[in-house]
Amino acid sequence: MRRALLLLAVLVCAGCGAEQHTAAITHGPSPSARASEGFPVTPPVPAPSFLLRDQLGRSTGPQQDRGHWTVVTFLYTNCPDVCPLVASQLGAAQRANRDLRVIAVSVDPKNDTAAARRAFVKRHNLPARFRFVSGTRAALRPVWAGYHVAALPGPNGTVSHSTFEILVDPSGKERELFDAKVTARSVLRAVQALS
Repeated sequence: MRRALLLLAVLVCAGCGAEQHTAAITHGPSPSARASEGFPVTPPVPAPSFLLRDQLGRSTGPQQDRGHWTVVTFLYTNCPDVCPLVASQLGAAQRANRDLRVIAVSVDPKNDTAAARRAFVKRHNLPARFRFVSGTRAALRPVWAGYHVAALPGPNGTVSHSTFEILVDPSGKERELFDAKVTARSVLRAVQALS
């Protein structure tokens, strides 16, 4: 049931460069009523596993982060607006909590080369624990499907994609969802409340 509700929540895509982004939520008040606050995943479900290469060529997936709080999100390097803001907030959360891991999954495999992902991490001053993974479209498609992410070509070279972040607990279960207005503070508060 949770997966069906999540799928309904992300059917309307929001593209970077567009005027509006859509939050993926399972239930609760409207995003405007709880801007930047998380939405509990009830009951908690296992985060789908995957293995993709990060910006340094290391094989990376959420199942490798058992024992740590991990945020899984979906970004792309040429995003003109929201993706850099999301990455910045998650990077700030990582600097405040050295145990927090972040895995950003590409929604633009054609342009998100390893060099482009390294440049993105450097340009936005993200911690070394921030892993930006990608692969071929064929390799990414099951990851997008597992997390109910839509990624479609948008106007002017942008990518319209589902915009949300998933907080995964140390046992590998999804515990909280955040929308595009995620803040470092909201992630840190969720980790503290759920620990």
